[in-house]
Amino acid sequence: MKFDAQAEPNSAAAVIARFLKARGVDRVFALCGGHIMPIWMQLLEHGIRIVDVRDERAAVYMAHAHSEVTGQLGVALVTAGPGVTNAMTGIANAHVSRAPVLILSGTPPRPQENRGGLQDIDHVAFVAPLTRYARTIREPALVLQELDEAVSRAYGDAGEPGPTYLDFPVDTLRSPVPVALQLAEHVHGRRRPLIYPDPVAIDEAVELLWSARRPLVITGRGAKGSSAELVQLLDALGCAYLDTGESRGLVPENHPSVVAAMRGVVMQQADLVVTIGRRLDFQLAFGSPAIFGEAKFLRIADTASELRTNRRGAVEVLASPAVALRHLLVAAGNRPSASDRQWLHDLRAKHHERSSRMAAQLRQAPSDAQGRIHPNRLLGDLREQLPQDAIVVADGGDFLSFARVALNAGTYLDPGPLGCIGVGTPFGVACSLARPDKTTIVATGDGAFGFNAMEIDTAVRHQAPLLIVVANNGAWQIEVRDQAETWGRVSGTTLQVSDYAAMARSFGMHAERVERADDLPAAIERAMANRPALLDVVVAPDAASSDSKSGLAWVPDLQALAAWDEAERQWRAGEK
Repeated sequence: MKFDAQAEPNSAAAVIARFLKARGVDRVFALCGGHIMPIWMQLLEHGIRIVDVRDERAAVYMAHAHSEVTGQLGVALVTAGPGVTNAMTGIANAHVSRAPVLILSGTPPRPQENRGGLQDIDHVAFVAPLTRYARTIREPALVLQELDEAVSRAYGDAGEPGPTYLDFPVDTLRSPVPVALQLAEHVHGRRRPLIYPDPVAIDEAVELLWSARRPLVITGRGAKGSSAELVQLLDALGCAYLDTGESRGLVPENHPSVVAAMRGVVMQQADLVVTIGRRLDFQLAFGSPAIFGEAKFLRIADTASELRTNRRGAVEVLASPAVALRHLLVAAGNRPSASDRQWLHDLRAKHHERSSRMAAQLRQAPSDAQGRIHPNRLLGDLREQLPQDAIVVADGGDFLSFARVALNAGTYLDPGPLGCIGVGTPFGVACSLARPDKTTIVATGDGAFGFNAMEIDTAVRHQAPLLIVVANNGAWQIEVRDQAETWGRVSGTTLQVSDYAAMARSFGMHAERVERADDLPAAIERAMANRPALLDVVVAPDAASSDSKSGLAWVPDLQALAAWDEAERQWRAGEK
């Protein structure tokens, strides 16, 4: 039986498309298949753009990045069986990153369930641990209310935000939804409710903040949307500030509280640490007293996972961060802060000194004896041509360590706390399509690029205006260094120095291979003018990144970094 997308305007598939349209979804990232074809054709019928990809995990990565740069729901559509299993890495990354993504899929018709039908597998059993909500919807009358619930859960209503999943038997998708049950209350979204703080907690937080001598504010994912209030708090307190990869761009680089280059020092010296929507995970030494000393903690977040991870706060404020910050400022009034302004001034001066020295080192980083370009030279030349409001996606292991420090951006994305390398090209495609008014750069290592290299085809077909810069050293270099220095032999960690520019050109993309440092500026300029574009830059494999020297690769027992691990051991033994 043929299914005509126009013949049944009230089919479940049509209702799904109308729901997405009503919720402001203007594009869906997808890879087609028979079990989802009714949804696919209805998306087209309702004017929703389909960005068709080459692998399902890339579809979820793109939906994830779209949500990050737009603040809207990201939607991925993947087919049954291997379509869902392929997507699971993307779902896991969105889960750990707490990104609002809706994944839709299909299943065999209901009469074929559990009979050995094509791609008949229990998707929900697989994805449930990685999602905030996962259901198979067999009854057409329930489609709208389940969509409404899945989107609410994705945004974190009454819980933590993150990916949600719904699938539908294909005969359900072709079946009509009774018009009487297409209730407007399920179709039209509601403003996410604000959480207001406990007044007692606010008073206690003000006392902590305004009496601290060396306060440090650290932001994370949950602080997004509170930039103005955050800057006001920093101004009022005269405190130090550190962003993280989750919250780059909330505070301008020229703000006097920014001391990013003094991260390790300020973490040890602060007497009060304020986390705003930020977990105390491995990147922040789990909040351990071995690193933070006797500092007290003030935790502010709208979800429990960002309020109580690893260290309890002397005060904990459960509230929408922007609302909490506004209440703090009002409650403090004109009270003068006890913050040591000289301490902050000295930190800021040293931050400037280190930052300036690093900028000079980027430009002067020498090539190796074979003329291969130092990664810092590549990043220095790239940095000089980046607009201030650029979107930067950094990807890789060793190269990510260089890029994370060298590249400043108004919007910054990377593999996140899951360490999910390979996100670079899909993230970049989605970002450049969502914000074509901005310059999107993907700075990736060659190993990470290989995970989703075929998505350059997607970039070309959809004319995504991004520039992909591949640092090509022919190795999983952070592991090569670990094997060589720790184990005395290298095995299974070297790659070919492949010609990725030739690969990109074969898909119709502007691409150049750069092997000499002097050729970099002009090549970058040409690539910027001819996006989508790829630069394949041969870099020196022996250049040592900070991560390769820190112990991150060999995974110490107690902390992520070797120095922190030793400090933790000493503290636990009572030696510190």
